Amino acid sequence: MANLKYYDVILSPVVSESSMSAMAAGKYTFLVQPDATKTQIKEAVEKMFPGTKVESVNTMNKDGKTKRRGYTFGKTVATKKAIVTLTKDSKQIEIYSGL
Repeated sequence: MANLKYYDVILSPVVSESSMSAMAAGKYTFLVQPDATKTQIKEAVEKMFPGTKVESVNTMNKDGKTKRRGYTFGKTVATKKAIVTLTKDSKQIEIYSGL
């Protein structure tokens, strides 16, 4: 397992209809490094967004889809999503405030 720094763990936020509706409950969705653990994700969120306190982290691995171009088969990149739940007294993540 690679030695990941906290700024390498979170790749990008996921902006979808379901993730936007979950923000009201204090749940934020991110694409993360496939090798990252839940504790690494928790530490990365708390360091990247000062004032936030993470209550729990749920992760899901998504396999790459099989694609075909002519006779050639290949796979898209496998990804990992993390749903981060913040505590009630935590500061909200400001990256989503303008959406």
